[in-house]
Amino acid sequence: MLRAVLFDLDGTLADTERLHWQAYGQILREHGVEVGLDEYRVHWIAADGGPEYACRTYALPMTPNELRRRKAERYHRLLEGPIAPCRGAREALRRMRSTHRLAVATNSVRHELEVIAGKLGFLELLHETVTREDYARSKPAPDAYLAAAQRFGLSPEECVVVEDTPRGLHAGLAAGMRVIAVPSDLTFDRDFAGAAARLGSLDELDAALLERLGRS
Repeated sequence: MLRAVLFDLDGTLADTERLHWQAYGQILREHGVEVGLDEYRVHWIAADGGPEYACRTYALPMTPNELRRRKAERYHRLLEGPIAPCRGAREALRRMRSTHRLAVATNSVRHELEVIAGKLGFLELLHETVTREDYARSKPAPDAYLAAAQRFGLSPEECVVVEDTPRGLHAGLAAGMRVIAVPSDLTFDRDFAGAAARLGSLDELDAALLERLGRS
């Protein structure tokens, strides 16, 4: 039986991927580099190591970690502005909260999660939050999802992951969990082989679906 739903944050619950792109873009333009949204979604969202790709491809005068640090500063400023939820996200959390334990397991740091989820009214709907400070290896390693299951005292088989990227899908599968793929407009053409289900939006996520997956 599936007892917990573990959600990714960026691109799954919160429509923040373009804010990440804008933050990187601000830094890269200072060095004469313009990264379009399509390049970003291929080398950052779909793959691990976007900063490494940028430093290598454009011979930037900084390390990937320095690029990450400078981007984080710009991203935090962008989070002061409007943030939109992904389609059906708030309703799905409200709908599922009475039947399942709910957590966010994200590569984002706690400050970012608290700002985003706070603005969107998600914090009071979640039972647990797992952020980058809470585990050793980022996705596609399974650490984030294993940490979330441990918070609930549940086995991986009792948890289902909801993700919008292949990287997140692989993290959930590596954790030994079923994964529901909910691709965004930035990941719709990626390979989600191995997902237990693929949804058009979180409007389709309900207890009946989880009951069916739990029996499979």
